[in-house]
Amino acid sequence: MIGAGQAGLSVAYYLQRLGLEAGDGFVVLDRGPGRGGAWQHRWEGLRIGVAHRINDLPGLDELGLSFDTADRQRPARDVVAEYYAAYEQHYGLGVVRPAIVRSVFNRGIDLVVEWADATGDSREITTQVVVNATGTWGSPFRPWYPGRDLFEGEQVDTTTYRAAKDFAGKRVVVVGGGTSAIGFMLELEHVASELTWASRRGIEFREEGELNLEDRRHAVAIQDAAAREGRALPSIVSGTGVPRTRRIQSAVDRGLLVPKPMFSSIEPNGVRWDDGTFVEADVLLWATGFRPELRHLASLRLREKEGGVTVGNGSSWKDPRIFFAGYGPQASTIGANRAGRTIARQVMRQLAES
Repeated sequence: MIGAGQAGLSVAYYLQRLGLEAGDGFVVLDRGPGRGGAWQHRWEGLRIGVAHRINDLPGLDELGLSFDTADRQRPARDVVAEYYAAYEQHYGLGVVRPAIVRSVFNRGIDLVVEWADATGDSREITTQVVVNATGTWGSPFRPWYPGRDLFEGEQVDTTTYRAAKDFAGKRVVVVGGGTSAIGFMLELEHVASELTWASRRGIEFREEGELNLEDRRHAVAIQDAAAREGRALPSIVSGTGVPRTRRIQSAVDRGLLVPKPMFSSIEPNGVRWDDGTFVEADVLLWATGFRPELRHLASLRLREKEGGVTVGNGSSWKDPRIFFAGYGPQASTIGANRAGRTIARQVMRQLAES
């Protein structure tokens, strides 16, 4: 198993229930310095109460814990790290960290996982099956626009954003149409000297609690179709919309959360639109999403010309020994949980046949 975030821990939990023992039947490698998956790297201002809904890991209730009852004022990264640490210990998952996986490759009929430990020394594990649960955090996406590399100010993305105070008195352009962009706008409203929001598409605000099963199924179906066809994965939020909470509605009413269309070019000291409008900027804050982190699988040649990996029911169609947890329709925390059981069962079937 590569990755100990929501998806990886979910699969590990079900593998144990199906009879494999951690450290013997399977091993979990995680590059993070601590517990919590990608959440441990998120900015301090992101609170449980305003983050994407974090679904409980399977079996978390056995510890008497639930994200539904967590302190909503605490940083999400702290709560998730604590809960995941307790979870790993309770179930004895023995996650190996920091373990940076450099490559997965074939050596004869065997799969070999090459990884580096805390000292940088290279190690190898020979295995029959790999479950890739690396998520997307390590692969932020910054779209290219003319002049992007000539910008003389600072360029930051979701993974490098630390705190609103870092942007005090600066002119900031936030780019993106998802919940991270909205979060940044809300945090920087009274911090940045000037704040501009640009989005490639219009924002669909939905009434809080309005998302129904048809909306969710439609968004998941789009992701699933892309994964099955080996295409680059579309944005989840484009299929579900953004909840219109009271806080968000208040920001819309006062004119904060009204995005401009996407600018057409970037100049050394700002951005320009097709109609000639120009906004000076000290910082470009890219909240433009992520791509699946798959570089370590390059030697297996799983990537398609369309830009993605062909995945159906959690496994690669090109190599049935490679499973993808938290990919495509499983990317949300609830999707990762549901897929954990399915992938664990398929892993056991693959082991029985090999």
